[in-house]
Amino acid sequence: MKVHDLKPAAGSTKSRKRVGRGTGGKGGKTAGRGSKGQRARNTVHRSFEGGQTPLLRRLPKLKGFNNPFRVEYQAVNLHTLSDLAEKIGSSDITPDVLVANGVVRKGAFVKILARGEITTKLNVSAHGASAAAKEAIEAAGGSITMITLPFKEEGKAGRPASSGNQFMNR
Repeated sequence: MKVHDLKPAAGSTKSRKRVGRGTGGKGGKTAGRGSKGQRARNTVHRSFEGGQTPLLRRLPKLKGFNNPFRVEYQAVNLHTLSDLAEKIGSSDITPDVLVANGVVRKGAFVKILARGEITTKLNVSAHGASAAAKEAIEAAGGSITMITLPFKEEGKAGRPASSGNQFMNR
């Protein structure tokens, strides 16, 4: 026996009742929908709940707040930097080096965090760093250089960079 030979047992299935085909076919005239009313006319929409406030309107629409000025950093820990320095054989680590070795995505802002240990002298350039990470790098004899964010510099319209919310300073 094969899959294409399978069929239901004789008498176990019935063809569906074809309604609305005239009075001789049992199911003519109103086609089993009763007489008049909303359901007879097929006008009940999918989300109708019998007059109760629908779920769609009971749920809140937009909750929370998305800060348009948020800066997202890609975190890089100290142990990752020390492993990378051993791998490439260089003590200079920049965002370009991190991108080339697949540590961060292209165009991402890099922030150095203090998880792990660092024993080798490294010269690190990043967009941000935690205080503990700075101390650890400098304690190992290295240095850390902060790269200014492109939108924190003077803008295209000649406005100086603001330190806080630009709408509050007006």
